[in-house]
Amino acid sequence: MISFVVPAFNERDYLARTIGAIHDAARAVGRPYEIVVADDASTDGTGPLAESLGARVVRCENRQIAATRNAGARAASGEVLIFVDADTIVNPDVVAEAVRAIDEGAIGGGAAVEWDGPVALHWRLFVRSLIRFFRLVKFAAGSFVFCTRGAFEATGGFDESVYATEEIWFSQALKKQGRFVILEASVLTSARKLTEHSTWHVAKTLSSS
Repeated sequence: MISFVVPAFNERDYLARTIGAIHDAARAVGRPYEIVVADDASTDGTGPLAESLGARVVRCENRQIAATRNAGARAASGEVLIFVDADTIVNPDVVAEAVRAIDEGAIGGGAAVEWDGPVALHWRLFVRSLIRFFRLVKFAAGSFVFCTRGAFEATGGFDESVYATEEIWFSQALKKQGRFVILEASVLTSARKLTEHSTWHVAKTLSSS
């Protein structure tokens, strides 16, 4: 079984599209699957909405993304874990590539990211360079990370001691367990993190880890 783990805090505006895309992609791939939404103290009806869309909801009170991802993974039943941000759209190609990589012996990996919506030129250039760097050093972007259940348990999951860039630390830990790949296919994620905050704010957040 594939377990899609979606961490969410007040994501009602984005979640329906995300869950719908997961259903479509998983059905196209043809493997048994489940969607687990880790509802981290939402107050906007995120949990009930997720349940109405066919997801299983795990309520937690972490307000910390690494801990919330871990809570969802612990509640999941699948031997393949795919972590998808609540504002990220997957497609059949990226899910199929992830499953194929696992079938061929990889223990985990990530995918390229494309932005949904207009992004300022300096962000486009920065992200383009960042994606190339991530592919070179094999870091997964946080919006889409996958791994086997065994590799997740061997690493202890996402490092809950870091506030940001937890996906980089997780990538490093997974690479010690076996072959880690960055897929050719990409996911579509919201540009809100770039449009809602200044460059200084994002840089400060990243450096705080």
